[in-house]
Amino acid sequence: MDLSLAITLIVVAAVAGIALGVGIFFLVPYFREKVSNKKSLKIIHDAEVKADRIVKNAQIDGKQSVAELKLEAEKEIKEKRNELAQTENRLLQREQNIDRRDSILTNKETLIDQKNDSLTRQINENAKKEKILQEKIDGIINELEKVSNMSIQEARDEIFRRVESKMAQEISVYIKNKEDEANEKCDAKAVEILSLAMSRFAQESTNERTVYAVALPNDEMKGRIIGREGRNIRSLEQLLGVDLIIDDTPEVITISCFNPIRREIARLTLEALIKDGRIQPGRIEELSNKAKKEVEEQIKKAGEEAAFRLGLPRINKELLNYVGRLKYRTSYGQNAYDHSLEVAYLSGIMAAELGLDQNLAKRAGLLHDIGKAADFEVDGSHVEIGARLARKYGEPDVVINAIESHHGDVPANCVISHIVQAADTLSAARPGARSETLESYVKRIEQLEELCKSYDGVYQSYAMQSGREIRVMVIPDKIDDLGAFNLARSIKDRIENEMTYPGQIKVSVIREYRAIETAK
Repeated sequence: MDLSLAITLIVVAAVAGIALGVGIFFLVPYFREKVSNKKSLKIIHDAEVKADRIVKNAQIDGKQSVAELKLEAEKEIKEKRNELAQTENRLLQREQNIDRRDSILTNKETLIDQKNDSLTRQINENAKKEKILQEKIDGIINELEKVSNMSIQEARDEIFRRVESKMAQEISVYIKNKEDEANEKCDAKAVEILSLAMSRFAQESTNERTVYAVALPNDEMKGRIIGREGRNIRSLEQLLGVDLIIDDTPEVITISCFNPIRREIARLTLEALIKDGRIQPGRIEELSNKAKKEVEEQIKKAGEEAAFRLGLPRINKELLNYVGRLKYRTSYGQNAYDHSLEVAYLSGIMAAELGLDQNLAKRAGLLHDIGKAADFEVDGSHVEIGARLARKYGEPDVVINAIESHHGDVPANCVISHIVQAADTLSAARPGARSETLESYVKRIEQLEELCKSYDGVYQSYAMQSGREIRVMVIPDKIDDLGAFNLARSIKDRIENEMTYPGQIKVSVIREYRAIETAK
């Protein structure tokens, strides 16, 4: 009984548990759905509240934006109205100005029309008067032709002839007066500049040589220099490129060569051999190479020293070497290096007095004879060679023209070229600066006198002061005073164009009458 009761209770409990489980199974989703619906309603409500709040805020912001845009639009419209008002005022002022100008132009046109009418009337009246005057002139001309028995053309030719004769004399007198006046001023200024330049500079000059004489300690040294079967002297001449003259002159050997650089190298080599005493081909070659280096160093030093003494920067080193080579070059007994420095100093002084570029004038003066440093090696005159060297090393056009024109080979196109010509003449024409052979001197004097005698009316001419002045005697009956003046100019022009001469030549034409009577 107890067992059945227990079983019954167990069954009842099982049924109750099953019933409870089924109830829970069906009731839990129900309650869960109910809770979810409640939450959804709450979320929807909150969303509606937020949406209302957002809408209200948006409406407020929109009203503010509209108000701001409205204010900006009104402000912009006001500014545009002001600008339009100003533009309208300007246009109105322009219109008023145009109206005033139109009124003024209308008045001017009226005045011009009135003046035009007046001028037309005057032209017509003048035409009538001109016609009347022409008729009177024609009548007078006819009367004059009848009286003078000359046509109009004949009278015109006679008048032209007389006027031409009179004007020729007046023109000659005018030209002479103006030239005298200009010469007085130019001479005074030139004398001042040249005297200043010469007073501030002086330089030594040397005699021209194509040979060097080397002193020997004794005559025995001649034989040692010649060597066995002449091998030493042959070696010297081949290495040095010079001629060695050994004659009967005691204790002297002569070096002969037209190349001054080789001559100097030979002199230094011989002096070193004589001092050393070991004269043989090997030693000759060694000392000759040493002498070449020494001369090259002296050339370089001389070029740099010239540029330094003149204060000239930026000259090509190769060109300075050519300047240094001028130290061993002479012309008419004048050392070319010293002459170039003289011309550079004088050119600089004259350029400074004239207010020109002093350094450029010095540069042109220093390089004007640079072609002489290579004229014994290169074909052409020293002017052509110098111009080529200047162009090669980038010298200015002024320097090139000074080189080309300092002997008149090409026209001088700048003032510095004329200054270099004057300085070159001063340096060369200074008494004692250059030597001149008797033959060339006599030939130049004869040519000068013959040139003057070739003119009609000249009966005698004399060259004076070593050819620096020519006096021309003319026949008074054939050449008058103005003719003498024109003759002097013509002779001067021919001398400049046809002759080569140092310095200047003064031309004096003398015309005089002599009345001679003898008292008995």
